Amino acid sequence: MKAKLFKYLCYSQILCFSTSCAANVEQSNDEKSATDWKLIWSDEFDQPGLPDESKWSYDVGGHGWGNKESQFYTEKRLKNARVEDGLLIIEAHREAWEENEYTSTRLVTRGKAAWIYGRFEIRARVPKGRGTWPAIWLLPVDWNLGSKKWPDVGEIDIMEHVGHDPGVVHASAHSKTYQWQAGTQKTATIKVPDAYEKFHTYALEWTETEIKAFVDDQLYFHYEKEGDSWQSWPYQRDFYLLLNVAVGGEWGSVKGIDSRAFPQRMEVDFVRVYKANTES
Repeated sequence: MKAKLFKYLCYSQILCFSTSCAANVEQSNDEKSATDWKLIWSDEFDQPGLPDESKWSYDVGGHGWGNKESQFYTEKRLKNARVEDGLLIIEAHREAWEENEYTSTRLVTRGKAAWIYGRFEIRARVPKGRGTWPAIWLLPVDWNLGSKKWPDVGEIDIMEHVGHDPGVVHASAHSKTYQWQAGTQKTATIKVPDAYEKFHTYALEWTETEIKAFVDDQLYFHYEKEGDSWQSWPYQRDFYLLLNVAVGGEWGSVKGIDSRAFPQRMEVDFVRVYKANTES
């Protein structure tokens, strides 16, 4: 707990950009952002039990969900989502539930908190196993662009990892113009060979003109705004955060699902949201 508090204090100053904190955070100084940030929202997961209801809600359902997935997302079920030993645990199980083969949880800040622009940091360890598909991502509060459906409304993926391609982390931005179903999404990958063995900090910096993604402060994804068209840049309004572990799906089950690998969990040490100190 002391080590965790120490890291928190360092981050809350200027994200450990000073040399006094540099030794305590994995970082790449040549890639690290020079922006000064102010902490505005966080969850350190210090209270055991169900996730904090003042900060998190649940997306509930199954039957394929949005990507032909195999899990049912449950609500307020400790087996699938809980806080213990200072960590948030989202755990997928192989079990029959509402005509689905697996259970899991999708936590969202929708209705609790949303942001336009900022830096998002999530320190996590991803699950291992073919068929797992953990994600840390953002969706808009208002679905009011174009068709009023995905992908027109936009999506920002801070971290995705599919179990059939272990150790490869993805960050992406989806819009009407650039989205995965057409193979045009703005995206990049980075190799994190021990992603399911060790915790890493997955970060997003989002401004009026650009989106950047980092792992342990190493920049690997950079997308700049192209003109003023919402079709390619629907990222000018409030988005909320999602944390989930999907099973299977159109991407997660490309090489099938190893049912023997379950249960599998994503563990989250903290979630922190910052705004630039230059903002009012």
